[in-house]
Amino acid sequence: MAAIAITIAALTAGTVGVASAHDAAGKGAVKATAISELVKAGTITQAQADAIAKKFDEMRAAKGANKAANHAARDAHHAAVEALIASTLGIDGATIKSRLVAGETLGAIAGDKKAALITALVALETKEIDARVTAGSLTASQATSMKANLTDHVTKMVDSVKGAKGMGPKGAKGHKDGMGKGKGPRH
Repeated sequence: MAAIAITIAALTAGTVGVASAHDAAGKGAVKATAISELVKAGTITQAQADAIAKKFDEMRAAKGANKAANHAARDAHHAAVEALIASTLGIDGATIKSRLVAGETLGAIAGDKKAALITALVALETKEIDARVTAGSLTASQATSMKANLTDHVTKMVDSVKGAKGMGPKGAKGHKDGMGKGKGPRH
């Protein structure tokens, strides 16, 4: 059975790359063709082919659910950051966003509340880092490393111009220094 799985993986991996360069539907068609050819050649039975196809479907569904959950988590984090900024500064979110779009920094908008804003954002990020350690998605060592530069990182973000990208410490794009994955809307 292991040899069959390796054969299928090799056949699908070799042809999926070509098909996926043209369209997303090509991936499924190539896999189905490869499995069909293996059945026709007698390498695997139809029952094995059906089991393989079912497993691919399950994996695709799990990947879609995971992607949706990650997107929801990012949206929730962004909303929490926006709410924290608005409540710390005592200014509504729409006003903050319009001022950011106009080129102001969060530090300038915060004025004498800048230190309180930085403290609140550091506390929020620290809480989320700790939650990721508890969930097992970060090691304690990684968390310690992230926390070591957190205040400096948040301060730089509060003092940077966000423009139309969004409000909050990660904006819409994130950062490359471990505090975000750098993913966001593509322009």
